[in-house]
Amino acid sequence: MNWVLHPFALLRKGGIDKLSRAKGRNTIKKRGFNPGHLAFMIAIMRKPAILLCTCVLALTPGTPRFAQQSVGESHKWAVVLHGGAGVIERSHMDAKTEAAYRADLQTALQKAADTLDKGGSALDAVEAAIRYMEDDPLFNAGRGAVFTAAGKNELDSAIMDGSNLKAGAVAGVTRTRHPISLARAVMEKSPHVMLEGSGADDFAAANGLEMVNPSFFFTERRWQNLVDDLKQQGKPIPPRPAGAPPEPKKLTSDLMFPIESPEAHKFGTVGLVALDKQGNIAAGTSTGGLTAKMWGRVGDSPIIGAGTYADNRSCAVSGTGTGEYFIRLTVARTICALVQYKGMTLQEAADEVVQHQLTDIKGDGGIIAIDTKGDMVWSFNTEGMYRARISEGGKPEIGMYKDEK
Repeated sequence: MNWVLHPFALLRKGGIDKLSRAKGRNTIKKRGFNPGHLAFMIAIMRKPAILLCTCVLALTPGTPRFAQQSVGESHKWAVVLHGGAGVIERSHMDAKTEAAYRADLQTALQKAADTLDKGGSALDAVEAAIRYMEDDPLFNAGRGAVFTAAGKNELDSAIMDGSNLKAGAVAGVTRTRHPISLARAVMEKSPHVMLEGSGADDFAAANGLEMVNPSFFFTERRWQNLVDDLKQQGKPIPPRPAGAPPEPKKLTSDLMFPIESPEAHKFGTVGLVALDKQGNIAAGTSTGGLTAKMWGRVGDSPIIGAGTYADNRSCAVSGTGTGEYFIRLTVARTICALVQYKGMTLQEAADEVVQHQLTDIKGDGGIIAIDTKGDMVWSFNTEGMYRARISEGGKPEIGMYKDEK
């Protein structure tokens, strides 16, 4: 028995005063702790509140020491999201395209906010908003995903709970409509952290998640992006995917909407970090990867610690960028470590990693982050990043370009 529980034994004996000094010494010697513990027990016997707290902690070994939950205490919720980084400039963006992005960022942000406002968990908010963005062809995730060099949509996603460090991730899925929900299912319904490929899709089907034909993810705009990219590289163009609509005779503006720079989604990803009313944080990320990526390529998004990380003791982070660099730097975890171990502010830590460490090795991209105090930050070294944030009682902030707040 742990020595912290010994006050119960003393109570059953009628108190420490009824124990002989000799018996006390023998008990101490047998159980292998020093006499200083006895003095501690005497002290807490005189303070019932301390005794009660000590005993409760001793009886609940499974409670994570980094959980923020407090009985009767309510925190103000907050949320930050991103829709990818890249060459996002006003000169390449018409008014209709910009309005569409801002409206959809607002909708996704509102879905997370509504979830949190009703008392939902940070995990619930992450999943709700990312599911919406996975169905939005504007973003490189789910239905808006880019194509591999082989002409396929291969999707990656991850989610992490900052209250207990549980995490789930999937890579290379092709038939699961919502990879973020599959990542959460891996976390909650399997003993593993990551599943990939057909095995991950089979796990999704076995757990009742919505399954679709791979052609569900096809969009003409993304297909034409692939064709252009492969032509520039002098590589063969794969057959049009089975089940995709017939090739149009003319590429109309409706088919190719939104009209923007081909580099706008160079590092396309969607992600969200949230703080709930219980004081817990979570992070999630979902992506289609890079246009014309090689077979089997996996980026940073589903790698816990690289593109996704959450820990109540520091912060929650979701990244978007060239995954190979984010993996090498373990960007998300490094930001959290600077907060936890060096005492940096969240913005200082984010800028140190993105503006200095990532930039120094020629990596491009950005991150969003949040902590249990409700600090909401972002940092990116590209020309722009689709981003938004809001806290309880506040007004939404939505940005796209580098010169915006």
